[in-house]
Amino acid sequence: MSAPAEDLVQIVRQPIDPLALMNHVRGPGDGAVAGFDGCVRDNSAGRSTLYLEYEGYEPMARVKMLEICAQMREKFAIHRVAIAHRLGRLEIGETSVFIAVSAPHRGPAFEACRYAIDTLKRIVPIWKKEFFADGAVWADGEIPPSGNPGAPAGV
Repeated sequence: MSAPAEDLVQIVRQPIDPLALMNHVRGPGDGAVAGFDGCVRDNSAGRSTLYLEYEGYEPMARVKMLEICAQMREKFAIHRVAIAHRLGRLEIGETSVFIAVSAPHRGPAFEACRYAIDTLKRIVPIWKKEFFADGAVWADGEIPPSGNPGAPAGV
């Protein structure tokens, strides 16, 4: 599956540049550009977080991210989409996922952006491991499914 020429889907190992993604989606007919910046916070469930690691099954993650772009176009009156997700070790404050959506009007841009992150977290095979002073845990306390190429080994 491929995205329309205007859309951008990335899985990266280097820092994400939110401004570049916002500028990528901006067009002359757009009255709104909405963005979602998912960033690493310093705590989880009352525990102090040291850092996070993201792993993913990249070929399937890309397919699922492209499916999200297509669904957004069906559901919302939008112009362009850019989604970038980072893998590897991320420090506190770094961006793990960024979504930019442009549209003629703000309502669809905001709604599409919210839909994209909610759907991404549900269906894209990217897993987050949280590291604390006293150990580590996969997000929501679950180990990713085994048997997938690229899936992490146990905790």
